[in-house]
Amino acid sequence: QVQLVESGGGLVQPGGSLRLSCLASGNLLRLNAMGWYRQAPEKQRELVAIITTDGSTTYADSVKGQFTISADNAKNTVYLQMNSLKPEDTAVYYCKVVLRTRWGSFNTYWGQGTQVTVSS
Repeated sequence: QVQLVESGGGLVQPGGSLRLSCLASGNLLRLNAMGWYRQAPEKQRELVAIITTDGSTTYADSVKGQFTISADNAKNTVYLQMNSLKPEDTAVYYCKVVLRTRWGSFNTYWGQGTQVTVSS
């Protein structure tokens, strides 16, 4: 099993910054990728950014140039640096971990979510 603990959310004014962290623990032997999703009220959960174990990154178009994802593989931690935050970035941010099984398929695990509110 895999456990994910997110931290770093909170209330910030427009234009401010936050850094989210997600610590993964458990059986991470076949870790494939870690990432962040978000879900705003009455909207579907959407990809924010994801990073694979070889360092490849993918960002949603809406956050390119604004957010930066990084990972410390030794600490099994993924970070999301969020700059120039806007009210539309308000959402619950979820950490996601993807593991490859021995048969080539993938298992995903989700964190409990951390609230990010951008408001003056």
